[in-house]
Amino acid sequence: MRSRSHGSRSHGDRFRNRRDAGQVLAASLGEYRDRGDVVVLGIARGGVPVAFEVAGVLHARLIVRKLGVPGHEELAFGAIAPNQQTVLDDGLIGALGITPGQIRQVIDDETAELRRREQKYRGGLEPAEWADATAIVVDDGLATGNTMRAAVRAVRSAGPRAIIVAVPVAPAATCRELRSEAEAVVCPWTPTPFGAVGAFYRDFGQTGDDEVRRLLAER
Repeated sequence: MRSRSHGSRSHGDRFRNRRDAGQVLAASLGEYRDRGDVVVLGIARGGVPVAFEVAGVLHARLIVRKLGVPGHEELAFGAIAPNQQTVLDDGLIGALGITPGQIRQVIDDETAELRRREQKYRGGLEPAEWADATAIVVDDGLATGNTMRAAVRAVRSAGPRAIIVAVPVAPAATCRELRSEAEAVVCPWTPTPFGAVGAFYRDFGQTGDDEVRRLLAER
């Protein structure tokens, strides 16, 4: 598995927004330019503006939802993908005392949200063909990597030739862990210490459904 990352940026060089981060990330993905076998997937919602900037021949959608800790939804204890595959962080679940009932309720809620978003974004269209494709899976950044791990496993089950994880910013340790899941991991910025993904953006406002649909329509 290949990994390309750089830690030379500073907090003073924070990304202006997700579109800016996508432009920086695209510069690290030049070897995939103008290839007919490449599919770019943005993890909704925040990953879609980033993916828009790096999308080449095909821009497709894969909806993945974080499983948030009750009362602290931005803290993910796992992730669920559209094929109902779930990845759980057992260590965090045990440390926080999250019960099986709470896990089941969150999964049920997020499964319903997945269905809603797939219908809303796809507009009834069939998913992209994956066989023999090189799938570049993009998000706006990684912390634990659970959401990306679920996305990669979901895409893997569809049979692509290769999967490339591509994010603008992430901890070096998380990138190393994802090497076992993908053929390559591309991340232009691996700052230390890390903290939250949003700390590396000047504008990290929530990406809305309307923006996702508009960007996808342009592709």
